[in-house]
Amino acid sequence: MSEVSAPVMFIGHGSPRWALSPGAAAARLQEYSVYFTQVKALLVISPHWITRGMQLTASPQPETIHDFGGFDEALYQLQYPVAGDPGLAGHIQTVLQDQGVAVSLNQQRGLDHGTWVPLLHMLPEHKIPVLQLSIDAGSTPESLVALGGALKSLRSEGVAIIASGSLTHNLYHMGDEQGSPLDYVVRFQSWARAQVIERNISALSQPHLESDDFAQAHPSAEHYLPLLIAMGASRESDQLSVLDSPVLYRALSMESYGWS
Repeated sequence: MSEVSAPVMFIGHGSPRWALSPGAAAARLQEYSVYFTQVKALLVISPHWITRGMQLTASPQPETIHDFGGFDEALYQLQYPVAGDPGLAGHIQTVLQDQGVAVSLNQQRGLDHGTWVPLLHMLPEHKIPVLQLSIDAGSTPESLVALGGALKSLRSEGVAIIASGSLTHNLYHMGDEQGSPLDYVVRFQSWARAQVIERNISALSQPHLESDDFAQAHPSAEHYLPLLIAMGASRESDQLSVLDSPVLYRALSMESYGWS
């Protein structure tokens, strides 16, 4: 058992191009990496792996998946050669199943860009084993908060929980990388931050009712939903860190949160 509880994070992972253009968002992650000195493994949830029924990677050497197209060739050469942990995968499966959460092990699946791009910046030495958990296509906001709660005990075993997504994610509105953020992006990011600070999980679970900007910020909700897992896995006693970063491409919030 770890003497210090492993952290929980929600990371705004932006565009795949972020891997080649670190900037302020990467600097914030690097600053937060000090909380990972005693972490024995990372469990990451990304909106780029949605399955029918939850799955968990169980490969000893998960591949770096370049799950995107039309970008600079240099991006496809990047690798995050990290170890997996099949034994820990089996343990996590048992922990979840003991709480009524079904999950199957996947020995072939690697790590998509929602996982490896932020880790490339935050933990570039890739010394900590990484497992990735899929999002069940049938999930509800309530079940995602509950999933976070089911994962919470792993923190006491040294397993950090990282939910990767984006507070705003409207690809139709993307512009210049350093362009001025759109008004609704600023408003929704501010609204979400306020709810996170207040631990208003009820409001965060129904943003379509609580914020007039949610529909524009998220034409589809998959990049927002990981935030609910992070909220469920965090504790009221945790210290919250807001990793504020400039909005990129006018529409992609890069704000991240850490609980430690």
